[in-house]
Amino acid sequence: QVQLVESGGGLVQPGGSLRLSCAASGSIFRINAMGWYRQAPGKQRELVAGISVGGRPNYPESLQGRFTISRDNIKNTVYLQMNSLKPDDTAVYYCNFYPTPSGLYWGQGTQVTVSS
Repeated sequence: QVQLVESGGGLVQPGGSLRLSCAASGSIFRINAMGWYRQAPGKQRELVAGISVGGRPNYPESLQGRFTISRDNIKNTVYLQMNSLKPDDTAVYYCNFYPTPSGLYWGQGTQVTVSS
């Protein structure tokens, strides 16, 4: 069974940076594209970034340039480097499969709060 455990969130001032990590158990990680998603209060969950098994990233146009997704297939971990954070980036961030997340594998997420 696959488990996805997110970490690295916290409180950061506008303009700051955070690096999120998602550790996956199970060998299925290595054969799946992965993505980061986020859900802000009162809003639908949205895609933040996706990455193929081979490491090709994909970002929504609105987030290009500030976020960088990467993965380590040896450590079964996917990362999200977030720079120039804005208050609108405040949300719970989750990792899951990409482009179609699985309802079975939504974890607890990690809270990111951008505030002065």
